Amino acid sequence: MTRKRLMAGNWKMNKTIGEAVVLAQEICNQYEEKWDDACDVVVCPPFVDLKPAKTVFEFDRVPIGVGAQNVHWEESGAFTGEISVPMLKEIGCEWCIIGHSERRGYFGETNEEVNKKAKALIAGQIKPIICVGESLAVRDEGTTLDFVTAQVIAAFAGIDAAQAVKCVVAYEPIWAIGTGRTATPEQAQEVCAAIRATLAELFGQATADEMRVLYGGSMNPGNVDLLIAQPDIDGGLIGGAALKKESFVQLIEACLK
Repeated sequence: MTRKRLMAGNWKMNKTIGEAVVLAQEICNQYEEKWDDACDVVVCPPFVDLKPAKTVFEFDRVPIGVGAQNVHWEESGAFTGEISVPMLKEIGCEWCIIGHSERRGYFGETNEEVNKKAKALIAGQIKPIICVGESLAVRDEGTTLDFVTAQVIAAFAGIDAAQAVKCVVAYEPIWAIGTGRTATPEQAQEVCAAIRATLAELFGQATADEMRVLYGGSMNPGNVDLLIAQPDIDGGLIGGAALKKESFVQLIEACLK
């Protein structure tokens, strides 16, 4: 089955509002209509940059989506420092990253919280990008597939096939995020295939074949072609390479080949 590719740029805690507007405009200036036919393009800036970036894309009438990097599962309440789905919805967010390894590692985010966030996003009609991935210790133990598939199963608990198909799964080996190390195409494909097989067990093969699985460990213009050539890799969740117009555009254009 042919799935439309997706390139999502995770800006992490980078770019002031002014810098975000400049980068969004630079990406707009490179936009070509053929992008939209072959690849969904999304940028995920910090919360303060979401509306400015969205405004740039709307003003230029460019179909580039905006996504958040995190969300709380409650609609409102005494949750200091958190952002809710309705808040993101009003900004115009269409996507949201949840379960990133940095959220899990630095802030103690659990599988159960990722599941609650996924359900809240689906209910609010925002598409979740659900991150999974193993540490170097897990990789060295040889238990990568068990670990990652357990994360997938936990993330989708209580979600049905009609809801799951709206989600994206991003495989991010923790040992390859921001390190310059990248899983080989074969390693990445092995795990992404296991993710899809798990989705098939949960929701049926037809739904699994429709869902997109991304790779997110230091994808860059030098390795993108080999990675997205793999049958179960449908694009990338991009960190460092998304912070510069030249490299992000190169990754998008790799999807057009």
